Parts: sequence; C-alpha cells; structure tokens
Amino acid sequence: MTASVRLHVSEELPAMLARIDALGEAVDADADAAEELGRLTDDTARALLDAGIVRAGLPRELGGHEFSPCQLIETHERLSYHDAAAGWTMMALQLVTGTTAAYLGAVAAADLFPDVAGGEYALLAGHGTRPGRAVVVDGGYLVSGSWQFASGMSLATHIHSAIQVEGTGELRVLAMPKSQVELVDNWDVLGLRATNSIDYHCTDVLVPETHTYAAATKEPAHGGAVYRAGLVNLAAVGHTAWALGVGRRLLDELKLVAAARSGTRNAAVDTAQFHAEYASAEAKLRAARAWAMQVWRGNEETLAAGELLSTEQDTLIRLALNHTTWTVSDIGQTVHRWAGTAAIRRGPIDRFLRDLGTGTQHITSNPVVLQNCGTWLSGAQPGAHWEFLDLVPAPDDAHSP
Repeated sequence: MTASVRLHVSEELPAMLARIDALGEAVDADADAAEELGRLTDDTARALLDAGIVRAGLPRELGGHEFSPCQLIETHERLSYHDAAAGWTMMALQLVTGTTAAYLGAVAAADLFPDVAGGEYALLAGHGTRPGRAVVVDGGYLVSGSWQFASGMSLATHIHSAIQVEGTGELRVLAMPKSQVELVDNWDVLGLRATNSIDYHCTDVLVPETHTYAAATKEPAHGGAVYRAGLVNLAAVGHTAWALGVGRRLLDELKLVAAARSGTRNAAVDTAQFHAEYASAEAKLRAARAWAMQVWRGNEETLAAGELLSTEQDTLIRLALNHTTWTVSDIGQTVHRWAGTAAIRRGPIDRFLRDLGTGTQHITSNPVVLQNCGTWLSGAQPGAHWEFLDLVPAPDDAHSP
C-alpha cells in the first residue's frame, strides 16, 4: 500500500491533548479580552500555534502531524471545550491550511510550507462556499471577488478562497498572500466575537495556476489517506468536533451552577424535573458523540483500505454534523433554562451560549443539507451524489418524486 493510500494515525495525540489542557485555564482567562479585541489575544494565539494544533492537520511528509479524522475530532473538541471562539479559530485555520498543503503541488508547497516542523509555514484563512471569478491568463488566473466569514484572518498570512473559472465553470481553490486582498473590518456579532471572521475582496489579482487546485479533488499531492476524504468532509470533522466540545462545556458549567445552588431556598436545581432534564441532555450529547465517532471510524476503515468514501458515507458525514450541531443547540436551551441568571450575566455560560447560537448558523448545518440527506437516505434519488453541500441527482433520478 502506497503512502498516499495509507491512513496515518499519529502518536502525537496524547501529548497534543495534554498541551491543550495545560493551556486551558489561560485561554479561558483571556476569553473576555479576546471578545473585546474581536480576535484571539496575542498570547493565546501564539500559545495555541506553538502547541501544534494547526500542524495536526498538515501532511506528515511536509513536517505535519497528519492526524486521522477521529484524532482531529478529539483535538478540536478538547480546545473548543476550553473556549469556543479559540476552538473555532484554530479549527478553521487548521482545515484550510492543512488542505492547502495537501492539495497544492510541489511549487506551491515549497513556497508556502518550506519547514513545517521548524515552524516556517503559511497560515491560511478564507471562505470557500461563494466563489469569486477567475479569468484564464498565461500562467494562471486573474481573480476578482468578495468573500465572507474568513475565520482567523487576523492570524493568517495567506488567503484561501473558492473561484469559478470563466468559460468552463470549473470550481477551484486558491492560495495567495493576504496583502493582495482588501480586508473589511465588519465582524460585529453576538457570538464567536473573538474569531475575526471578517469579509475581504479583491479585483484582478494574478494568481499562478500552481497556487490553485480543483475544489472537488480527493487526490492529495502530499499526505496520506485522510485527505482523500475531500475538503468538505474534512470541514465536517472540525465542525462536528466544535459542537461536541461546546456541548460538553455547557453541561459541565450547569453542573457547577447546580452544585452552588443546591440546598438554597426554592432551588430549581433540587427538583426532580431538573435532574431528569440534565440526564436527558447528557444522554443526547453522549449519543451524538458516539454516533459521530462511529461514522468516522467507519470512514477511516474505508480510507485505510485505499477506497474513496461512498455517497452513503458522504451523506452520513453531513447528517452526523447536522445532528450533533442541533442536538447541542437543544442542550444549550436546557442549560439556559436551568442556569437562571448565570445564563445572562457575563461568564462562561453566557459566552458559550452566544457562541453556540452563532455557530449553528454555519452553512454546513443548514436545513437544506438536512433535506438533501433525507432525499438520499429515503431512496428518493438512488443515483445521486454529493457536490459540496448539494445532492446532485443522476439523470435517471431527475423526474423522481
């Protein structure tokens, strides 16, 4: 089995989780300051980058740790438990930096990732669901467009963006220096305030063809089988992990509130109803996590065997993400209901609930994706396949009910 087929399972995971936990108290302590800044504090950002969280998603042959999908879930879940905005920021940076390193060829890799193990590599942020325009010119593309929600942009050195090639309609992804776009300082939101998920745009910027790749590719130029999952499926890994970490933290915070209030006059947390709802929330979170991990363990077996994921597996990836996200959203409502004033005063519960409310609005968990999952699973379009977040029917399915 060739290296590009083999699924690497890193021995670095226990040390990674230990480093994250060691930083957890400081990250949590910086959370309010980060919200005021609209980005992670310099100390938090540097510590998390030094911990190797972005490197976890980079190809091993370039000096990265190349975690498996289940290992990435554990990593991002753990950081998101300590701080949702830090978890979201690092999840986004790791995804687009890691996939860029995997899918771009030797020329771009030498430019952007000269010494990953030594800390010399580009950090990419950007958006891939609404493509800009790319006009073919000698050696590359003239790119114009406006993009939104570039999480982690304050830490990025380079931009990751989707483009659509004029004339062919091909969707590609580019990497270019951040200095070549105009940033729009417009991240004024209720939740995930510290993620610096700003907009940006450019007009007629020349991007070499070597610094672009086909958006739908599942054939890495660098790295092993994890990258054969494809860009969208790898995005689902991080977002699933984020929701699990947020859900766990919210329930643990509610447990602390209950311990502090138990035995006081008319304490709602001493009622049988509270105990029942807390137990139900625990069951929902544990079940969602168990199923998500089951889905990804099955995917890992397929990738390790040198195969691509099936439409059924692509569907379950999206469904597990949707289910996890909205299960945690329901858990958030339970926490809000029983936490009382702890849910409205400045503190972890207030912050995590606001971050959760914003995170649920990500396009990967929207109702249309859920509808598409149901279309496939119910057998309404048996020949369909996924193109990014759209379920595309086979010609024979076009007139199915």
